[in-house]
Amino acid sequence: MADHPIDRLFATVASRKGADPKSSYTAKLLSEGVQKCAKKFGEEAVEAALAAVSNDKQALAAESADVLYHLLVLWAASGITPDDVYVALKAREGQSGLQEKASRKT
Repeated sequence: MADHPIDRLFATVASRKGADPKSSYTAKLLSEGVQKCAKKFGEEAVEAALAAVSNDKQALAAESADVLYHLLVLWAASGITPDDVYVALKAREGQSGLQEKASRKT
């Protein structure tokens, strides 16, 4: 695993799988399943969007950290890793966003 903050945080999140939900917030979320993790991720994404719209950069930075954390929890709950996402991103390199989006429709 690379020495990127996302990879390090994911390793910590993944290590909480199966841990006592009473001892770890991450373990608690993971024990509640994909649906709960997805709901929490969505809530945090809305909070980040609201901070952006209100032009509160400090709040946006804090909410963005929450979004990233909850996204990694969702990945762990769903059985994917940052490497899976890196592969998807790599496949999109060199394409415009419009091309990539159009390719999903076919």
